Amino acid sequence: MAMTLRPHRRLDRTHYLYIAVIVAVAAGIAVGLLVPDFATGLKPIGDAFVKLIKMMIAPVIFCTIVLGVGSIAKAATVGKVGGLALGYFIAMSTFALAIGLVVGNLIHPGTGLDLSGTSYQATGEATETKDFLLGIIPVSLLSALTDGSILQTLFVALIIGFALQRMGAKGAPILNGIRMIQALVFRILAMIMWLAPVGAFGAIAAVVGSTGPQALIGLGALMIAFYVTCAVFIVVVLGGLLMIVTRINIFSLMKYLAREYLLIVSTSSSEAALPRLIAKLEHLGASKPVVGITVPTGYSFNLDGTAIYLTMASLFIANAMGTPLSIGEQVSLLVFMVIASKGAAGVTGAGLATLAGGLQAHRPDLLDGVGLIVGIDRFMSEARALTNFTGNAVATLLVATWTRQLDTEQVRAVLSGGRPFDEATMSADDHLGPDEAASVAETAAAPALTSGRG
Repeated sequence: MAMTLRPHRRLDRTHYLYIAVIVAVAAGIAVGLLVPDFATGLKPIGDAFVKLIKMMIAPVIFCTIVLGVGSIAKAATVGKVGGLALGYFIAMSTFALAIGLVVGNLIHPGTGLDLSGTSYQATGEATETKDFLLGIIPVSLLSALTDGSILQTLFVALIIGFALQRMGAKGAPILNGIRMIQALVFRILAMIMWLAPVGAFGAIAAVVGSTGPQALIGLGALMIAFYVTCAVFIVVVLGGLLMIVTRINIFSLMKYLAREYLLIVSTSSSEAALPRLIAKLEHLGASKPVVGITVPTGYSFNLDGTAIYLTMASLFIANAMGTPLSIGEQVSLLVFMVIASKGAAGVTGAGLATLAGGLQAHRPDLLDGVGLIVGIDRFMSEARALTNFTGNAVATLLVATWTRQLDTEQVRAVLSGGRPFDEATMSADDHLGPDEAASVAETAAAPALTSGRG
């Protein structure tokens, strides 16, 4: 009984946090409009929350990249399925980042807010290309985790990840240890996110107090543009690929996954629906090996919604602070986000930490602007999670089709409602792929033949 109650308590607490952020944002707006002078003095509250997020950047990036490189090695060893999945993930994540940049450059979110007074004192920044490249190499292997340089952290994480690959089975205990450290890091990050209402209140109040209603218009425009971009990406890009490759309608698939969407909206995390997604895709007709490889790997490497969010939010902050990103800086930021965003799916607050890490690595003068996003990040996290989830479902069906491990007859029967998913057991064992069915049939026939001979 206790085990069944814990998940419900967890969901309820998440609902309370969600409501608290809404109330805090509303209160911050009211204070900013009614007593602007007092509201601007609340800026340190938002700054404190940003510093807490900044504190977690290096460990989040380090753990996710090291484990991510290990996941690449594992997926690559399974042959064609892993190779196709990883190639698709990299291409689609890059494409999603590019879409975010294109939309951001078209609508110019944050322009006109004039928040240039927000500053961040950077020290020791490279001024030439050679200084920048040399600055990526840390003084020591561990100093990258303490000096606050995200590029150094990324560099060390990649080295350690590749070294663990070469160690093979001997590196498995170390990877498990880092996985436990990651769990601790994300637990701390989750605790910090409970201060989001306080940080959102201080940040929104200070922004509205200094800029007036114009800040609300800018934040609202960013949120609407992000939701519209995610919707277009799902329907046009993912839906188009799904129809061309598998002949499956994206709306039929989304209807089939409706309960999972409700779970994601209630938790703002796609990870909450991971077990159900695996079971449902197997029931839909994708083979167990394809689902077992593609879905877990996609949760770390196929983050379409997070990619769109990172680029649009970065452009918004830069424009709002009066220092727009140049095309070169945008491309450099895109490359960084392709790598650093891996592993952010399913973890509330990890997207915000990755955004802060990207800005600190490329434009540290914009880091304090992350406080502008805190108030609406919770709302945008739902669209991120829904887009990430849909992207992984579509990716699994595409890979299953390319490897000829998708039972199209089962797909038609399930999506038409003829073979409903068993919600009571969540078991997909009632459906097996052609190869699996043949194997089971042979196994079942063997005892019968033996007894016949006797």
